[in-house]
Amino acid sequence: MYDQSFLIKLVRARMPYGKYQYKFITDLPVHYLEWYSRKGFPKGELGQFISTMFEIKTNGLNDILKPIIAQYR
Repeated sequence: MYDQSFLIKLVRARMPYGKYQYKFITDLPVHYLEWYSRKGFPKGELGQFISTMFEIKTNGLNDILKPIIAQYR
């Protein structure tokens, strides 16, 4: 079973630093997520968000977030 609140937090989370500062994590480009995958994801919740988005985008699952974004963002 997964924690539903995680996906709600994910769609509301923004990148706190760097080139994509203030962008929603869900809007980060795939090349940036791939870079993190090679470099290593940050620790903590931010790393969980970025690694989850990497999995979602590289597996073509973006549509699962659309209803959550529509309702919670």
